[in-house]
Amino acid sequence: QVQLVESGGGLVQAGGSLRLSCAASGNIFSINAMGWYRQAPGKQRELVVVTTRGGSANYADSVKGRFTISRDNAENTMYLQMNSLKPEDTAVYYCSAEGRSWPDIKDYVSWGQGTQVTVSS
Repeated sequence: QVQLVESGGGLVQAGGSLRLSCAASGNIFSINAMGWYRQAPGKQRELVVVTTRGGSANYADSVKGRFTISRDNAENTMYLQMNSLKPEDTAVYYCSAEGRSWPDIKDYVSWGQGTQVTVSS
């Protein structure tokens, strides 16, 4: 129902900043929630932050105070501002959208391809 494309990953030194972007296309009005996940080598994929149409945002404890999610509805783009990056933030970051399609009324989860974030010490 929706397509997601992430961008903005790269290599940064500890203490630096990056801003990830997630551009959504398709039936964006079917989206109920969007968020960012990440997966480091040898670890499970974990939730970084999730936001809903109601405006709530919930952050993982490991990123609170450092990461901030925002949206530009006019551009159908979601951002993740990452400050004070640490080596343990190194992971592939994925954008996710959850919703219900119409008129077939099917729940769906869409994922982007991921963008690599590497934080060096």
